[in-house]
This record gives sequence, C-alpha cells and structure tokens, in this order.
Amino acid sequence: MTKYTDQGKQDTRSGFGAGMTELGRTNPNVVTLCADLIGSLKIDTFIKENPERFFQVGIAEANMIGMSAGLTIGGKIPFATSFANFATGRVYDQIRQSVAYSGKNVKICASHAGVTLGEDGATHQILEDIGLMKMLPGMTVINPCDFNQTKAATIAIAEHQGPVYLRFGRPKVANFTPVDQKFEIGKALMLSEGTDVTILATGHLVWEALIAAENLENQGISCEVINIHTIKPLDEEAIIKSVKKTGCVVTAEEHNYLGGLGESVARTLAMQLPTPQEFVAVKDSFGESGTPEQLMEKYGLNNKAIEQAVLNVLKRK
Repeated sequence: MTKYTDQGKQDTRSGFGAGMTELGRTNPNVVTLCADLIGSLKIDTFIKENPERFFQVGIAEANMIGMSAGLTIGGKIPFATSFANFATGRVYDQIRQSVAYSGKNVKICASHAGVTLGEDGATHQILEDIGLMKMLPGMTVINPCDFNQTKAATIAIAEHQGPVYLRFGRPKVANFTPVDQKFEIGKALMLSEGTDVTILATGHLVWEALIAAENLENQGISCEVINIHTIKPLDEEAIIKSVKKTGCVVTAEEHNYLGGLGESVARTLAMQLPTPQEFVAVKDSFGESGTPEQLMEKYGLNNKAIEQAVLNVLKRK
C-alpha cells in the first residue's frame, strides 16, 4: 500500500506562487515578469511585497523573454511567467536565440500546461512544450507533481545557474509530497519499491501512478513507482537501476507521447538496456474543451490507463 496520503488538494500554480513569495523575501536578485496573467500565476504577494522587482509587460511575451535575458546581464535572476502555451510556443525563437543559445540565467515558469487547463480548449492546452524545451541545448526542464514539490522546485531553480523551464498546472490536485522535502534537480524520487514493473511518472500523473500501483498490488502485481520531476537532465542511473530489476517499464505524462518523458526514457533504454515499454500520454492529437477529469479520462491520462499499460507491458516481458 502507498505510504503517501493526500494532504488536501491544491493547485501547483499556487505552489509556484508560494515559492515566489519566499524568494521575494530571501533572494534580492530575483525579479518577476508577467504577460498580463498575475492572478493566474499566483504572484500577487510577491508583487505586493516587492513592487520594484516586478515588470508587467502586457500581452507581449516576446518582449518579456528579451527583457529577461537583458536583466541577467545585470546580475538579476528573472522569472518570466505566463501560460505554458504562450511561454514556449509563442516565443520559441526568442527563447532559442536570447536565452538558450546565449546561456542566459532565465527561469521560464509556465502555468496551465496540458489538457488539465480544461475548458479553454485546444488552443491553450499545449502538449508539446516539454519536447520544445528539452531539445534546446543547456535548458533544464522540470515538471513537479504537486503543490509542495512545485514550491520547492521554484526555490531550487533560483540557485541553479542557467536557463530553466518550470512547468505546472491549473487544477487542484492531490498534495502528497513532504512539505520539507529537498528538491534536487535531476534526481528522481523513489516513491514505492517493487519488483514486477517500473512506472516512471511526471507531473499530474505521479499521483495517478500511486493509485494505479495500489490497485495493482491488490492483484498481486508489484509496482516500482518513481517520480521523474526533472525531464532534463534525466536521472538515467535511477531508471536503469530500476528497470534492471523489473524488466519492463511504463511512462506516464500529461504531454504528447512524441517528444516527452516517454521518448527520453526510450532513448536511454535503447542505448543502454533495451526493455519493453508502454506509453501513457496523449496519442499525437490536440485537446478539446471539457473539465480536467473528463479530458484525463478521454485521453487516457489517469490511474485506469496506467493500470492497463502495466498489464500490457507485463505480457511483453
């Protein structure tokens, strides 16, 4: 049985806001920029306490990225914030040239990622952002799982030198990680040890993976669940160690199966330890309007889908 319990549902974007509030009080070099979405990014307290360290750029995301790159030259640590669709797809050229290629210490912090954005529909539900960001040389890509971990990740990336993409979401989800757990970039977290199958999950799918593992345990299937909060750099050592033991793997993510966590894991295994793998992810399609729960069900991004993927991959061992 899982040792983790839901401490009360909270949205991961509020975890980001809580992290920004703490950084505002502890790191004078941290500045924040926003593209007209203050309330959605939960940075009201940071702005209230540090008005001189906030820049409202309006609906001008390309300018926001350029300004952020410039601020780093003066020793500032800019957190550029917007919806994930606008923070990556709309400004990819600026991120590539002014941030990644130039090696600037910009933190791109993106809310409302994936289909759990909900009713706003496909135009806002980016499912390609992890792929876009992880392909940029030198870009660190982080996708935390709950409120506590998002807060910890927000604080941790301020200490990291170099560009970072931090991805989080809109809906209230289970908050289950320890409040005082240290966030180590690039270090996967073992949540549940098992012997039959490895489940590598990221973001909102981590809690779903724990539920699936508990249900499968009742069927006599022992699942090893690992939280891959950092997509890049990927903790290949932890993945290989687990898969050597279990002999098969399921990856679970709220992202297109092209370009996301699953493909990074598949590349690692193809090069080091060819292994049967099943993907729980969106099957190369756009989203649509609906509640987060309806969309997670339709696109196969919940504990039931993970359970079925485990049963499928076990047949291939």
